[in-house]
Amino acid sequence: MLLRMYKCWAANSKYGFQIIDYLPGEVAGIKSVTIEISGDYAYGYLKGEAGIHRLVRISPFNAQGKRQTSFVSIFIYPVIDDDIDLELNPSELKIDTYKAGGAGGQHVNTTDSAVRITHIPTNITAQCQNERSQIQNREKAMEILKAKLYMHFEAEKEKEKQKLESTKTEIGWGNQIRSYVFHPYQMVKDHRTNHETGQIGNVMDGDINGFINTFLRHSVGNNG
Repeated sequence: MLLRMYKCWAANSKYGFQIIDYLPGEVAGIKSVTIEISGDYAYGYLKGEAGIHRLVRISPFNAQGKRQTSFVSIFIYPVIDDDIDLELNPSELKIDTYKAGGAGGQHVNTTDSAVRITHIPTNITAQCQNERSQIQNREKAMEILKAKLYMHFEAEKEKEKQKLESTKTEIGWGNQIRSYVFHPYQMVKDHRTNHETGQIGNVMDGDINGFINTFLRHSVGNNG
């Protein structure tokens, strides 16, 4: 549902949207998915979407028709520009190839074209299976890995700065930033800004600019 929501938001914003990696759930839904949204200021708008998103609804997968609560963890990474100096030691990289599968795209095949790269010191991984060749998948996975590592190192710097005064809440279960409630009433609420709307259908169709803009104004106010 969130994948569709962000796809609709990207389309409404005239942004590019591409599925980089897709792992379906064991029974239904999605276990994990990596997407790339491209366009001017895309990261600036979406960075506030990182965190735990909570869904409350009557699950179509529950035979007894009971209300269920689900959680999704979202991470946002910027695309690293070529002028950012981030050198990676090849000896610290583990590169695995495997057969692409699932709903990754029309070029998925039975050859070992999918690529997963692991940065051994941090255990941060990136993978791609949606491109036409192993070389292209490797390049895209490396691009994603650099973005993740850049964010990781920036976060480490920030932790050092705020070591004694940090009030940052760690992203984890129970620390949801936004709730999507379909039952017993309909409401979407951002718990950081208290911005909310009962137009849940519009939100799921990609109308999330109210939440994005409110969060950005909230962030500027807190930093001021």
